[in-house]
Amino acid sequence: MTTKFERQGTILRLVQQKPLSTQAEVAAALQETGIDAVQATVSRDIQQLGLVKVRNAEGRLVYAMQGADDLRRLDELTFALRRWAGGFTPAGNLCVIVTPRGFAAALADAIDAAELQEVAGTIAGDNTVFVAARDGSSGVELIHVLRSHLQ
Repeated sequence: MTTKFERQGTILRLVQQKPLSTQAEVAAALQETGIDAVQATVSRDIQQLGLVKVRNAEGRLVYAMQGADDLRRLDELTFALRRWAGGFTPAGNLCVIVTPRGFAAALADAIDAAELQEVAGTIAGDNTVFVAARDGSSGVELIHVLRSHLQ
């Protein structure tokens, strides 16, 4: 039986050695090393390890470890969301976030600075932020991504 520590260590080694783009590819690569893991476990491991998707030399999105700057930007996003996000509402490919008056711009700046792969950009009013999803994502998915930074 493989421990969580061993499995996660193997995932880190695999993403450094191979271009893995999906959770299914990570699970298959684990299987090749003799470690059985279901998609839900791989998903949880990827989140706990803080892996992000980056473009490799061929332009393909692959899993990679975050750099220190990425961690700082994500910490700032978490702080901003906890402090100013009042409610999330999906609207097509948008996520609408309500903030206290005067804080929408600060929250939008933090979202933009985080450079989340699902976010195309933001527009801020006085107490409302519109977050636009990149092609292929929806407002509901954006809410899940942003809320994951609150945990």
